[in-house]
Order: sequence, then structure tokens, then C-alpha cells
Amino acid sequence: MRDDDPVEVPKDSSGNSRVSRRDFLKISGISVAVPLVAGPKMVRAAGQEVPVHGPGKVPMEFSINSKSYQADLEPRVTLLDALRDQFELTGAKRVCDRGECGACTVLIDHKPVYACMVLAIEAQHKAITTVESLMQEGKLHPVQQAFVDNDASQCGFCTPGFVVACKAFLDTHPHPTPDDIRRGLSGNLCRCGTYAGIRQAISQIAQKGA
Repeated sequence: MRDDDPVEVPKDSSGNSRVSRRDFLKISGISVAVPLVAGPKMVRAAGQEVPVHGPGKVPMEFSINSKSYQADLEPRVTLLDALRDQFELTGAKRVCDRGECGACTVLIDHKPVYACMVLAIEAQHKAITTVESLMQEGKLHPVQQAFVDNDASQCGFCTPGFVVACKAFLDTHPHPTPDDIRRGLSGNLCRCGTYAGIRQAISQIAQKGA
């Protein structure tokens, strides 16, 4: 079917249409949408061919916590939804779902990102680290232990994102100043207000590493 192909409307024996106005609009909508769905899988952008994925599910591969994962996902699926709904890695929490609170913080190639703001298809073949990997052989990661020692969590809903963000921050700022801590964790929010405990937890780790 081409764009200019007519849409045939069934008629009864007297020549009157047997299609309601609503049905006709549905038929018209389908005829317009078909070229979009069945269009080319490559487009030219900036002088090169760029693949177009979707709108249906496509196979994807991920490296999460040093393990390989595969799934068929729609290109619109976020990394957060893939982690939680497909791979049952629920440490990253869905709270604001718009890149403001940091509860879904994970690491991609050792850099903290909001998983709700990254498409899963963009995270393929990169090193993804979630809070689930920090505890090893039943032993808490030093950041997790410091959170316990300093009572740095209350409801705990923001804690996984904070722990991951703190780890990334300390990896690049092993001896932070109080100002460094405030700036470094400004992308994570705690609705319970346990910022004092979180800052103490980071200071505890920094002092041990001194």
C-alpha cells in the first residue's frame, strides 16, 4: 500500500457505506501509519548511515555487575525498567522517574547516572554496576558499613542510590572536603533529611583511607 492508494469502503446492496465514521477513521489511521512502521531501517544523518530500531522489541545484550544479560526490549524502555522488570535487579528505585532524586543511581563505565534517564539500548556493551554487586561474600561494602555505623538512612528508599553515588564520589575524591561532599552528592535527595549522617559516613571512609 502506497500513500496515494485509496482506502476501499465496504457498501451494502443499496450502495450505502457499511462503515461507521469511527471505523473509517481507524482505517484511515492505519493506512497512514503503515509506511512509518514498514519504513527503512537505516537513515542518513551527518553524512553517515544510522540504524533505526523499533518500534517493536529488539534483542539487546548487557554487562551488569560483570555478568551477561540478554533480553528482547522495545527501544523506548529505560535502563531502570530493564533492571527492575526484566532482570529483577530492584536495588535502583523508581521514585521521581524524571532524573531529579537520584534514587535510581547506577554506574555506567564507573560513572554515576540516573537509570531512569538512560535508554536500555544505549547502555548495551557498557559496564553497568548496581548496588547489588557491592556486597561481596556476605560482607558489606565499606560505604554500606559506614551508612550503618552513622545511621545514615531512615526509610531507606533513597539509600541504594546514595550508596552507589557515594562510592563513585569517593573513587574520584578519596580525601574530600565538606564542600566537596556537598557538591558531589547534590544530585541525590533524601526526603527523610539524613544528610548529616551521610556526610559523616563519607568522612569516616575518607579518614580510614588517609
